[in-house]
Amino acid sequence: MGTSTPNTRPASDTDFLRTVLRMDGWGTGAFGVVMLAGAAALSGPLGLPTTWSIPFAVAMIGGGLALLLIAGYPELVPGHASAVVGVNAVSAAALVVLAFSGVLELTGLGVVFLLIGAVWVAVFAGLQARGVRRAGT
Repeated sequence: MGTSTPNTRPASDTDFLRTVLRMDGWGTGAFGVVMLAGAAALSGPLGLPTTWSIPFAVAMIGGGLALLLIAGYPELVPGHASAVVGVNAVSAAALVVLAFSGVLELTGLGVVFLLIGAVWVAVFAGLQARGVRRAGT
């Protein structure tokens, strides 16, 4: 197990959370770049208008950078880590609602795309929640 001082958690307890935050940050940012670059090409197959996909992509790039920033702090900030869990949980739910709401004229592939995204984000929310509990943040 990692080393600790009397007022901090063992390093291994925070390492898990830090690793999950980094994985989420890199994955979110990379996916945002792909969405931004392919917004026009993906519009037809998914039914996702570029007026939606471009802002989503930019937000994902920003979110990825924020996750990497949070993960890179020498000491993880409890409120930041907990906020990430909440944002990911809300994002997963929003993707499911958007997939079935009819707000967008998504193709079948577009619905599947959003649902896969919801599962992906929910998995990260679960892993991060576990990390928050383990790290005591």
